[in-house]
Amino acid sequence: MTARLADIATQAGVSEATVSRVLNGKPGVAASTRQLVLAALDVLGYERPVRLRQRSEGLVGLITPELDNPIFPAFAQVIGQALTRQGYTPVLATQTPGGSTEDELTEMLVDRGVAGIIFVSGLHADTSADMQRYERLRGQGVPFVLINGFSSKVRAPFVSPDDRAAVKLAVTHLAALGHRRIGLALGPKRYVPVQRKIEGFLLSMREQLGVAEAEAGRLVEHSLFSLEGGQAAAAALIDRGCTAVVCASDMMALGVVRAARQRGLEVPRDVSVVGFDDSPLIAFTDPPLTTIRQPVQSMGQAAVRALLEEIGGTPAPHSEFVFLPELVVRGSTASVPGPRRDSGTTVTKSTQSGEDQTWG
Repeated sequence: MTARLADIATQAGVSEATVSRVLNGKPGVAASTRQLVLAALDVLGYERPVRLRQRSEGLVGLITPELDNPIFPAFAQVIGQALTRQGYTPVLATQTPGGSTEDELTEMLVDRGVAGIIFVSGLHADTSADMQRYERLRGQGVPFVLINGFSSKVRAPFVSPDDRAAVKLAVTHLAALGHRRIGLALGPKRYVPVQRKIEGFLLSMREQLGVAEAEAGRLVEHSLFSLEGGQAAAAALIDRGCTAVVCASDMMALGVVRAARQRGLEVPRDVSVVGFDDSPLIAFTDPPLTTIRQPVQSMGQAAVRALLEEIGGTPAPHSEFVFLPELVVRGSTASVPGPRRDSGTTVTKSTQSGEDQTWG
């Protein structure tokens, strides 16, 4: 094996250590140097390891955490269409409870020779996860782009909505309706988008309502990114006197609506609810959901452009592309209920409209 490494190193004009790093898929080797080593393998008649064989120019992997939440099929549709227009075939890989993990799906896609991978809301968004998995993927010569969640430890293009601005839009809207006790329902705190939403919430509560950070922090409730999670978070926030709840997803917002109704409260007469995503069909819920629209179309297309630049050898900047969200006002928010208002005054119930009002 030593002689083989020496032959390859001589042919490529690099050190044996560099050859070893390339053959074992280790990071820290420039793309041009990696190509020299692979070319040397071909010239000397050595068979490339499976992981280093020529990638298919037609396949691009897309990994999502689930498909139950309609925002992920929405991303898949936009990304799939954009890839198809560029002559690529998307390969959708989805994690399932008790099934394949992100690492296993990544390995499967790499073994099938995909030209690149797009990760949506993956482990890159989890601050407790080991980011070396992405360096190992880069070491295998596979370009990738990450959507929703940022880590300075990963050298790749990131695409995200502005989570801080999103919560500010929601709090500003609710404050204008007279709400003072505004709750925030979120998923686990270890996720980057959750942390950013909390930052936006604390800042907005201070700027809009003069609420101190410690007091606003008591109106933040962590749960699961699901309908049941939203329901559990709402129960705690309503008990704390919240007349409005801002949610980290539309699914959580539907859980808040359910929790309010189980307590004999009406949305929005007694509790106003704001979601996040503007998932497909969310405008047709009862009541139609006021929500923050995640710019899925723009984000998906940007992710595809960045990946194709990586594949083409002209990498996009390894930084974060941040997209501004929009507030879509529908029927789940209204003026604060009279009996629960801090000033004790009564407010006439606002008329619900079936038309969306959008605020950037």
